[in-house]
Amino acid sequence: MAKSIKDPKEIFTEITEDYNMIFGDDLVSIIEYGSATGEDYRPGKSDINFMIVLSESGIEALDQAFDTVKKWRKRNVAVPLFLTEGYVDTSLDVFPIEYLNFKRNYVLVFGKDILKDLAFNPGFIRLQCEREIKGKLLILREAFLETSGKGRALKEVVGNSMSAFIAIFEALLYLKGKDIPGKKREIISAVATVFDTDAGVFEKLLDIKEEKTRPSEAEILELFKNYLREVRKLAKLVDTLGGQDE
Repeated sequence: MAKSIKDPKEIFTEITEDYNMIFGDDLVSIIEYGSATGEDYRPGKSDINFMIVLSESGIEALDQAFDTVKKWRKRNVAVPLFLTEGYVDTSLDVFPIEYLNFKRNYVLVFGKDILKDLAFNPGFIRLQCEREIKGKLLILREAFLETSGKGRALKEVVGNSMSAFIAIFEALLYLKGKDIPGKKREIISAVATVFDTDAGVFEKLLDIKEEKTRPSEAEILELFKNYLREVRKLAKLVDTLGGQDE
């Protein structure tokens, strides 16, 4: 088993060399993003995420990266996002939450900083918040019924959904013009203050995702029911934020 990476910065030089060797002048930039850029990084647990920005011709040669992607996956580096500047420029209306999250949590490893000057339309962010929250509410209800409320299965659902909700929480705070904290638990607390959600519910869910607690089946069942209640509350709340450009 490969040794876990204590600090992602220790691999920046090597990963840059690897992708430079493959793409050369077609490599526009390498950007690290996500929890590995901050204090929430957990060696051996957290994925290390990179964005590989290529030229229009370079993006046509992804097959050249097969071996390199496989090499870094063995060291807990996620499969990178491969994209072009043009793709980013034309996607801000469709995926504003994702790019807002990228811009808030990134480190430029190599090349051009394509994120620093991104600007966001509040109407697009609100619309995606509504779509994401209401869509996830349906998915969570379906999972609740499919698992018959079984603890182990519900824990997996929690783990798969919490990262998405943290990103949504950041977007909601952005829409209200509030400062967005750097840590997940601080983000949960800020949202609870601004939107009157139950911070305790989401903190307990985060504890489960991070394997800091092992609730009984009865406890996880009750917690998941409260989870559904809070997401339903958010689904109603997001409608009150308006949908036009601000």
